[in-house]
Amino acid sequence: MFSLSDLQRTADLVRTHLPATPQIAWPLLRQRIGAEVWVKHENHLPTGAFKVRGGIVFADRQSREGGVRGLISATRGNHGQSLAWAGSRFGLPVTIVVPIGNSKEKNAAMAALGATLIEHGVDFEEAREAAQRLAAAEDLVFVPSFAPDLVKGVATYALELFQSAPPLDAVYVPVGLGSGICGTILARDLLNLPTQVIGVQSAGADCYAQSFAAGRVVPGNRADTKADGIAVRQPDPEALRIILAGAERIVTVDNQKIAAAISAYWTDTHNLIEGAGAAPLAALIEDHKTMRGKRVALIASGGNIDLPLFRSWVG
Repeated sequence: MFSLSDLQRTADLVRTHLPATPQIAWPLLRQRIGAEVWVKHENHLPTGAFKVRGGIVFADRQSREGGVRGLISATRGNHGQSLAWAGSRFGLPVTIVVPIGNSKEKNAAMAALGATLIEHGVDFEEAREAAQRLAAAEDLVFVPSFAPDLVKGVATYALELFQSAPPLDAVYVPVGLGSGICGTILARDLLNLPTQVIGVQSAGADCYAQSFAAGRVVPGNRADTKADGIAVRQPDPEALRIILAGAERIVTVDNQKIAAAISAYWTDTHNLIEGAGAAPLAALIEDHKTMRGKRVALIASGGNIDLPLFRSWVG
């Protein structure tokens, strides 16, 4: 998708708008796992999640090319906050379609950032279809959750991690539609590193895990998980191509294990991490015997979790 020099220039662009996020080796996580555990804290960004990196790159290109009436997309929250935040910086109106019953706190955050919200459908896929119809009807630019500019933008967190942390044996990455894991794979390959990249999905929304095992796109028929950031049932073919070529494996964890990981993050690091962001720790806890004595990184992709959900999971 891009060269190392392209990625470095993108990192410079992102850095003009956002601070680099820390990567921290937490002693209590080391004791819990028996490995040196580095956490990449994307929850420290202004929107509370990694996707704003891609939003900046996408909005920057649209503003430079001109003639754009506005952006529209569908989301469960973090992608929409990313576009709303970036759109406000580049003078681009943003419309976001969310499923009916979506997180009230994420909806409020998107609206506060200036997005126009529309509720439609029972899940992300139905909201996405509605957003695509509106884009055609109102001459808006539809922004998918997986696109080259978005991948290049979020790959900057992997570049920061790989250039700042010591050499890593493995990195665990949550998998929604795939921009995060693809960005991590591409950054690793551009830097010619041997680090294993392990994707993590919810057991109730495992379309990429099934597709990885089959070696082809296997559409899912469910997105049954409380971790809304990874509640996806349709794999992106281009994302799967990159994952098949570069991921070590895709693993799944259930809601109970994700809840335990959210609690572990709070007790061991005093960071509030949402379900999608905690899934990698849940997977590492499962893999602790395999990873004992190694140096491992976790992508804490975001911290946007509603208080009632946090209480119901770990209270």
